[in-house]
Amino acid sequence: MKKKLLGILLTMSLAAGVLAGCKSGSSETATEPKKEETTETTAGKARTLDEIKKDGTIKIGVFSDKNPFGYVDENGEVQGYDVYFAKQIAKDLLGSEDAVEFVYVEAASRVEYLQSGKVDIILANFTVTDERSEKVDFALPYMKVALGVVSPEDALITDPEDLKGKDLIVVKGTTAETYFTENYPEVNLIKFDEYQEAYDALLDGRGDAFSTDNTEVLAWAIQNKGFSVGIESLGNTDAIAPAVQKGNTELLNWINDEIKSLGEQQFFHKDYDATLKAVYGDSVDPENLVVEGGVIQ
Repeated sequence: MKKKLLGILLTMSLAAGVLAGCKSGSSETATEPKKEETTETTAGKARTLDEIKKDGTIKIGVFSDKNPFGYVDENGEVQGYDVYFAKQIAKDLLGSEDAVEFVYVEAASRVEYLQSGKVDIILANFTVTDERSEKVDFALPYMKVALGVVSPEDALITDPEDLKGKDLIVVKGTTAETYFTENYPEVNLIKFDEYQEAYDALLDGRGDAFSTDNTEVLAWAIQNKGFSVGIESLGNTDAIAPAVQKGNTELLNWINDEIKSLGEQQFFHKDYDATLKAVYGDSVDPENLVVEGGVIQ
């Protein structure tokens, strides 16, 4: 009996050990992917100029829904003023326009995409601000812009004071959000992640007006009957510039030299003619938008 009882206890002990071993192995397997995921999301070292050249591809963040600066057309092709410039960068740096890999970003994700190393350059209508300059390095400007406000013609907003107590649509992470938050706290901000969502909200009547760069709302109002830009210029005239990860000086210097060189060729006026002229017609003076050689006049 004692031998039989001892055998049973020994068998139970061995079974418990096997179960413990299985439980331990399962735990290790479950945690490994989490470690790898954490490493991937926190890895943020920018690629050097030599690494980009060696790879043969440069990753540039652009908008996919901000017509006419960065958008995907009906054929699925990315187009726009920023995109035209991005292709020229790829051509001059790597020898081919096709050497650019476009990465679609949202306004609020532009800084994070640089900090995490998901892109080498941001060319997504990125307005230079002091706050952003603490987190990324801006190159020389290639465009200038102010804020504008578009609204239905039958209830046109012509002054910021008209917006007090009303709903203003903005996109998260934009200068419009910052400007109205700081200067007009009485205005109720309806915030969206994407530009298309914001425009859809305006079309659906979910807001009284929409504010973003004046260059964009002017273009949108031309293409959408029943809407007008009642406020064409609001706040300061700001610079739009490429941005790189903080401390990526070699790439930053290359971009600055590129902008100066392109300025000698009046490249950005050519960019305007190719991507914006058909949209704006005579309603916008190119000199109020285009910056050549990194020097704002």
